[in-house]
Amino acid sequence: MTKIHSTAVIDSGAIIGEGCEIGPYTIVGKQVKIGRNTKVGAHTVIEGNTDIGENNNISHLVTIGTPPQDIGYKGEDTRVVIGDNNIIREYATIHRATTKQDWVTVIGNNNYLMSYTHIAHDCVLGSNIIMANSATLGGHTTVGDYATLSAFIASHQFVRIGAYTMISALGGLPRDIPPYMMASGLRASLYGLNLVGLRRRGFTREAITGLRKAYRIIWRESTTLNQGIKRVKDEMAPFPELDTLLDFISSGSKRGITRGAAEKDEEE
Repeated sequence: MTKIHSTAVIDSGAIIGEGCEIGPYTIVGKQVKIGRNTKVGAHTVIEGNTDIGENNNISHLVTIGTPPQDIGYKGEDTRVVIGDNNIIREYATIHRATTKQDWVTVIGNNNYLMSYTHIAHDCVLGSNIIMANSATLGGHTTVGDYATLSAFIASHQFVRIGAYTMISALGGLPRDIPPYMMASGLRASLYGLNLVGLRRRGFTREAITGLRKAYRIIWRESTTLNQGIKRVKDEMAPFPELDTLLDFISSGSKRGITRGAAEKDEEE
């Protein structure tokens, strides 16, 4: 049964699914759709053209669908789309898109967005991502599945963060972080593979060994990225995880690829 607190303000045009719970003083706008069994806490604001899936747990004092922080935005009907089974904690902010890309900010499924996280306009998040407290994504940032973003990290606009990455706390991300990597530092550098994360997610020993070899060739032994990619292609047999890594490095970067750290890397 749907439960809406008597003090909540729900526009007559909003669509609230069966089994939803809407807390006190929450405001839901006329273009909002909320899927079945989603819970929304007190004093939350959901507005704009926002589509939220099923079984989400949205805490109190969250803001979703408000206009992008972009001086070129003129009130166009851009969107936010959120999937299923996400946890969104207190004071998180998720802004709707600009008209500069696909007109939509996207969050996938099974993500955990902790308190004070910020998802800027036009961001695209995959699934099973963890963003710790106060992690901040600049506009147009993309984040791959199973990435872990620690507290107080901040990405530059248009940065790509690959799948299965681990970003340590307090890091600034001015460039793309390739999949499977661990990054750290005020201006982040790569410190080898996210070995703990890859093992937890069931990557085979062979895949991890191959990725470590590719990392050493590209970021430790080669003078340029292109030279490293060529060496990997010449010296290593292809396998799916390696193909994913090379495709990421070779395609679509607007910010460049993060460099390897000068000091010792990789947890053994």
